[in-house]
Amino acid sequence: MWARVPSLFKNFYFLTALGFLAWMLFFDSNDFITQFQTSQKLAILEEERDYYLEKIDEVQKDRKELLSNPDLLEKFAREKYLMKKPTEDLYLIIEKDEEELEAMKADSLPQ
Repeated sequence: MWARVPSLFKNFYFLTALGFLAWMLFFDSNDFITQFQTSQKLAILEEERDYYLEKIDEVQKDRKELLSNPDLLEKFAREKYLMKKPTEDLYLIIEKDEEELEAMKADSLPQ
């Protein structure tokens, strides 16, 4: 039976290389699966980094505009934080979604 095995598979160096390859692909702490998962995680983190860098640039641009123009600063404070002058009254108009309106109509209908 041992005579029927090709000589390549009897070679010590081939068997050693095959064992090393199997060890590196499946059993090592830096195996193929771990490397693939790490590269996917890296890609996701790079996308997040790019997103946050864009947001930082946007906020810095808005900040620069707000600090340079007092009228714009007042408009921002009124819209974003609902600030008002002491002599003013503030009325909020909140628009409801169509789904909420349909649900309210369905609830109010007699069955």
